[in-house]
Amino acid sequence: QVQLVESGGGLVQAGGSLRLSCAASRSIFSFNAGWYRQAPGKQRELVATISGDGTIKYVDSVKGRFTISRDNAKNTVYLQMNSLKAEDTAVYYCNLVISWINYWGQGTQVTVSS
Repeated sequence: QVQLVESGGGLVQAGGSLRLSCAASRSIFSFNAGWYRQAPGKQRELVATISGDGTIKYVDSVKGRFTISRDNAKNTVYLQMNSLKAEDTAVYYCNLVISWINYWGQGTQVTVSS
């Protein structure tokens, strides 16, 4: 079993920044990781992924504003969010895939006021 703990969410004004962290209870080396979000009344959507070899992908709506990264030594995945918009408001979830099993954190709320 793997535990993922997200932190860094909060309330921020439009145009502001937040940095989300996802700490894993075991090594994340070589495993694919990602951030998803779910807004009220909407389905959970992929925001960004980073593979074990460092390949990165973003959903079009966050390209140029969000940056995903990982620190394997700290078993942590990050999501730097800049130029935040009201439509970025959602619960953000960390995801880690180990042996085709998806592990999820509990989520952290991000609220952007316009």
